[in-house]
Amino acid sequence: SWDYCVVKIPRWDLAKFNRVSTKIGSSMKSVGEVMAIGRNFEEAFQKALRMVDENVNGFDPYIKKVNENELQEPTDKRMFVLAAALKDNYSVEKLYELTKIDRWFLEKFKNIVEYYKILESIDSISITHDILKNAKQIGFSDKQIAAAIKSTELAVRKLREEFKITPFVKQIDTVAAEWPASTNYLYLTYNGSTHDLDFPGEFVMVLGSGVYRIGSSVEFDWCAVGCLRELKNQNKKTIMVNYNPETVSTDYDMSDRLYFEEISFEVVMDIYNIEQPSGVILC
Repeated sequence: SWDYCVVKIPRWDLAKFNRVSTKIGSSMKSVGEVMAIGRNFEEAFQKALRMVDENVNGFDPYIKKVNENELQEPTDKRMFVLAAALKDNYSVEKLYELTKIDRWFLEKFKNIVEYYKILESIDSISITHDILKNAKQIGFSDKQIAAAIKSTELAVRKLREEFKITPFVKQIDTVAAEWPASTNYLYLTYNGSTHDLDFPGEFVMVLGSGVYRIGSSVEFDWCAVGCLRELKNQNKKTIMVNYNPETVSTDYDMSDRLYFEEISFEVVMDIYNIEQPSGVILC
């Protein structure tokens, strides 16, 4: 069924140019884009923000300060000004007047920031199973949770494994459940109770190069494609992990299993633990 949400965000590398305006409008300034999939908007949106910039933990209210001019005129970092404004208790109505972003989205952004406040009010000792699970269900990464509760990513991961809070692999169903889906498009979610497929092992996992940016573009993706083709020639079953919808490596016929997921320690380890591949190749 149509039970997934897709969020695409462009990447702007404006910091690499002198005297460039950071305002975004109808002229094309982005150098690449990412695509994230989740079971709800919050989950997919926070994934997408981390994909665009690996130094960002998600919808973080501490990256930018509140600036009403930046809220009125879109810039490449307006999302984080919005997060800071929500942290400062700006109302959805006030933000709608300033940004003209649909209230539905503003309510979703507010959900994330409100939960961030809940996490900040507790520590690594008092965090419960339900609080951790709910955080994962609205797209918080282990690193993001660790920053809020003043812990470390590895400690949060260990706690999550003790609580048995692990993601489920879901398949994108392109036929709206009219007949069994056979696509190899996969994503991880904490909003599930079962996996959509079996894991026989013996796959080789190939990690893609992620979002296009100044200095890293299609030539690196071609390395991943060449790797997948050679593995196919050797009769090896392949898993591709990438999140760039513009690439050849994310075409449906390039690999046996395609995970549209973040290329981070947390997510790659989660996929590795589920799939138990016979090897991992970095491209």
